[in-house]
Amino acid sequence: MINVGVIGTSWITDEFIKCASSIEDFKLNAVYSRSEEKAKAFADKYGVKNVFTSLEEMAKSNNIHAVYIASPNSLHSQQSILFLNNKKHVLCEKPIASNLKELNAMIDAAKSNNVLLMDAMKTTFLPNFKVIEDNIEKLGEIRRFFASYCQYSSRYDLYKEGKAVNTFDPKFSNGSIMDIGIYCIEPLVRLFGKPKDIKASSLKLPSGVDGEGSLILSYEDMEGIIIHSKIANSYLPSEIQGEKGTMIIDKINKPEQVKIIYRSGEIEELSVMQLEETMYYEAKEFIELINSGKLESKVNSFKQSIISVGIIEEARRQTDIMFPTDI
Repeated sequence: MINVGVIGTSWITDEFIKCASSIEDFKLNAVYSRSEEKAKAFADKYGVKNVFTSLEEMAKSNNIHAVYIASPNSLHSQQSILFLNNKKHVLCEKPIASNLKELNAMIDAAKSNNVLLMDAMKTTFLPNFKVIEDNIEKLGEIRRFFASYCQYSSRYDLYKEGKAVNTFDPKFSNGSIMDIGIYCIEPLVRLFGKPKDIKASSLKLPSGVDGEGSLILSYEDMEGIIIHSKIANSYLPSEIQGEKGTMIIDKINKPEQVKIIYRSGEIEELSVMQLEETMYYEAKEFIELINSGKLESKVNSFKQSIISVGIIEEARRQTDIMFPTDI
């Protein structure tokens, strides 16, 4: 049984627990919040007795073997390193770090302490993403990857009213490319690796983060086109275009419908059934890796995280989006 603690009491932590609870060797055994009242209320929902308001005490506790980190992006690195240095395995929400400096320090801590560090990007573990990987060769020579993820943030109206909103605050390493664009970038990197060249543009909000943006990622014989936004919706599917046909993906962040339209007009439906609790698959990978003594995921590998964070860092450099953590 792997005793897991959670950092953060927002909806994403609830969703993670809901998805992970069906895994035989998973046990929620500790909750952290800066507010003791919030921590106890959250823990009571799941019958958990171990409540912490000190990260240091939680990291040293024998009540957990591993931790799921769902705090603001700017805290991912320092919190991960604290737990890694206390020999705790870490599953860290995406984006795993604010920049490459932070990520490399996290990886060094994981390696020096012989514990697992894994990026919690759920998309790449989904059965329908495996369908994409297994059938991409049917497209022939790949010429373009196009991914669109644009979702009007529920917090944007509050931001426009002048209220302080973490989602649009550079202090928390937030913004569109960090919260939304990453869902397009990591699948691209998983499928095609590191691009040769990056061109980025964005709409910079007065707060200092990007509200929306786009990327052109050049490869030897193809290009990746990404559009992302937290201030407008898009209903476009994503595509992988090849010389023999085009693969249509309904939602790049959570593929459910995948098909190929060949040049002849023939349509091949490829979708498979997958759980609605999509975070189940990343949680299962995390627990299985711990049980097998493995210290790195072959799917969400260190290399993939490094390339993905590097793309975002370069895109932010080109569009003058800076975070306090960059200093």
